[in-house]
Amino acid sequence: MKTLKNTIAVVVFILTTAFQVSAQEKQNKEGMKTYLIEREIAEAGKLTQDQLKGISQKSCSVLKEMDADIEWLHSYVTDDKVYCIYRAKNEELIREHAQKGGFPVNSIQEMSATIGPNTAN
Repeated sequence: MKTLKNTIAVVVFILTTAFQVSAQEKQNKEGMKTYLIEREIAEAGKLTQDQLKGISQKSCSVLKEMDADIEWLHSYVTDDKVYCIYRAKNEELIREHAQKGGFPVNSIQEMSATIGPNTAN
């Protein structure tokens, strides 16, 4: 059941991101790359709004402290994972942010493009 929920979450993520400008275009325009970060967090889907707010505040404070070429766009929370979309000059900045914030990083994938219904036209 969790595998089905995770698969559904990833599909929702892909469809949601399909309406954004392609990651490649963003990279070309601003010199930043777009990354998908997977974080395994047991029972992430059970976190309260206050807990999510605290995590968000921690992330923002670390980003402000880093004062570097890195930006958090948004995240998707599933039962036991959080998928985050960041823009950064490089993967090392993503890892530095995670280390300073105490956030797990299970994988980092550079996005080369986004597709969706508009791609079919």
